[in-house]
Amino acid sequence: MLRIKTPKSLRAKRELDKRAPKLVEFGKKTLLLHGTKTSNVLNAVLTEIYHLKKDNSVKYSRRNDNIRPFESGGETSLEFYSLKTDCSLFVFGSHSKKRPDNLVIGRTYDHHIYDLVEVGVENFKSMASFSYDKKVAPLIGSKPFFAFIGEGFENVEELKHLKEVLLDLFRGQVVKSLNLAGLDRVYVVTALSSKKVFFTHCALRLKKSGTVVPRMELVEVGPSMDLVVRRHRLPDESLRKEAMKIAPELTKKKEKNVSKDAIEGKIGKIYVPDQQVGNASLPFKPKGVKRERREAKEAKANGEGNKHAEKKQKQEDDASA
Repeated sequence: MLRIKTPKSLRAKRELDKRAPKLVEFGKKTLLLHGTKTSNVLNAVLTEIYHLKKDNSVKYSRRNDNIRPFESGGETSLEFYSLKTDCSLFVFGSHSKKRPDNLVIGRTYDHHIYDLVEVGVENFKSMASFSYDKKVAPLIGSKPFFAFIGEGFENVEELKHLKEVLLDLFRGQVVKSLNLAGLDRVYVVTALSSKKVFFTHCALRLKKSGTVVPRMELVEVGPSMDLVVRRHRLPDESLRKEAMKIAPELTKKKEKNVSKDAIEGKIGKIYVPDQQVGNASLPFKPKGVKRERREAKEAKANGEGNKHAEKKQKQEDDASA
């Protein structure tokens, strides 16, 4: 029988409450790990990613010999570190003769491996190799734009998967509204072929355009690199359905007789019962019904005359009898 441990201090209870499932989750944390052997390029890449996500990332510098994400049993240590640091994203770097400068980017669900993408790094340029005005440097924690250029991100399965993982890795916390003045960076990802993409990080510079909308210029601030897709593993269909579930409290109830249009906005239908206006009593008598009054008066007079004639005839018949 399993023994359930309860927190003995308020601090431990607060930590457990932070890691407990919530209706609205905060931004995903990223775990950065080194493999058995890494190159100078990989060390620089992991350091640059850590600087880009400094507000919600954890970086380990020790070598890990037991982590092999694509092999069965090789993900045990990785899942343990994910549970320990409460990270749902990870970037694992390794270097070998067969796969030089190798990066494995993955996501976890309930601290178990959800999906994996393996890419090779080529033509890497660090932030230090770019010269630009430091005033336009992006701020830590600011929300970015994303630009995915190329039809491969819609047609090729590997690039579609890579697009999803990169969006999860760099977008930060999901918010409902944004201040456009605070957007100061953009990630540009260009599909060079079905297996290769160019990734770069640019700063946004706002300039006068003569109109209300400013003119925007991109200033490359790094890092930039070519990513070659090597292997990828999609999640199981049952696991995907489990991860995509939405809590009933967050689902909107359908409004009856209400529809939404892109141009007209919210449109509603109102059902009004029959008013029966013809039977309604009017508060005043209009003056335009003189003819009706005259005809009613004549009909009344004719009715009284007929009644008088019938009464007289009846009296005469009684007298003769």
